[in-house]
Amino acid sequence: MSTTEESKRRAEALVPKFRFERVLNQDEAGRRINLYGQVDSQPALLVLERAPFPDAPEYLSALPANLRSITNLGNNDIYAWFLGSGGPVLQNNEKDKFADFKISLIWPCTEKHIKKHSRQGVRFVTETPEIYRDKVRPFMQVNREEGRLNWVYNIIEGRKEIEDVIYRTPLGRDGDEGFLLLPNLHWDRKTIDALHLLGIVERRDLWSLRDLKKKHLPWLRHMRAKLIDATVKTYPQIEEDQLKLFCHYQPTYYHFHIHVVHVMLEANSTQSLGKAVGMDSIIEQLESMVGGEETGMDSISISYTVGEASDLWTDIFEPLKNDGRASLPQ
Repeated sequence: MSTTEESKRRAEALVPKFRFERVLNQDEAGRRINLYGQVDSQPALLVLERAPFPDAPEYLSALPANLRSITNLGNNDIYAWFLGSGGPVLQNNEKDKFADFKISLIWPCTEKHIKKHSRQGVRFVTETPEIYRDKVRPFMQVNREEGRLNWVYNIIEGRKEIEDVIYRTPLGRDGDEGFLLLPNLHWDRKTIDALHLLGIVERRDLWSLRDLKKKHLPWLRHMRAKLIDATVKTYPQIEEDQLKLFCHYQPTYYHFHIHVVHVMLEANSTQSLGKAVGMDSIIEQLESMVGGEETGMDSISISYTVGEASDLWTDIFEPLKNDGRASLPQ
């Protein structure tokens, strides 16, 4: 055996000898953890990260059927989400206690779902008030009419996810000012540093932050305070200054909603510049606008990222760019 092979084997033999003592840190939404312990009675530090999924067909085709346990967290319309385990089955009915997979299922999915979840290039565009009025607003209307909001209406009207609702104003009591709060379907409901909740308004005339106007300011401030208060009461280990609230633009679906997340949640692409707009920034923007109560977010230009496979790019911004009429950032 060569010296190189011997060195590799000696190194590989160290990991099974690790004797755990305590957790030093856990970050990136629970995907990395730093452990302190000992190897052969000497101090050791073990950093564990979830490795990228292999893309080998033989692995992926066998994975779903070979999960050790699957626990449904909820389902609504075509969406369902689960916790699953790829490890050994534990004793004493604890097989779901240490699930290492968060699984989402969309079935039956549409071509738009496929495009959204496919790898694609990204563009940074500026949507002027004119582009919004003439191109994007009609695009939103078409999307709303395709039935993609059924799952949202199921939640609002109490047909689905009733047991998950953390806070809500009684349905219909507050008219246009009703709203509710519940866990986002992508959160595992356990990892506090990755907390992700969703505030959904009852009214259906607000499609996105573009519909917000100065007349909505008292309601927005009230809703912000209630969402924060409900979150810290439900999860007392969290303090107010450990939360951030934002809206997406463009949003994934056209019914106004607010994301409530822990500040430690990894700032991935959905929270980055060109996607997330802080709720405080929205309120401040509206406060500073010159004009009457009907003055709103539809009067400004907004820059954001769009995927090259999205209809927003292929149907709106790419043609505008090719025509030389798009307002693209310099």
